[in-house]
Amino acid sequence: MNRTLKEVIEHAATWPQEDQEELAEYAREIEARRTGIYTMSDDERAAVAKGLAEADRGEFVTDERIAEADKRHEG
Repeated sequence: MNRTLKEVIEHAATWPQEDQEELAEYAREIEARRTGIYTMSDDERAAVAKGLAEADRGEFVTDERIAEADKRHEG
């Protein structure tokens, strides 16, 4: 580990939890780019589980809602 990275990690230990999680997210993205394997955070895993449970219950976004969103993103 180079000196700069070591110093950042040492300082990061004193940061608020939210900032530490943000730094960890950047590290996961770099790792995914290097290895081709992305490891989800606990929050991401929970969001995916919630979405799958909604799908299992048949709770889907309507076609009309999708069309509205598409209109907002058209150039």
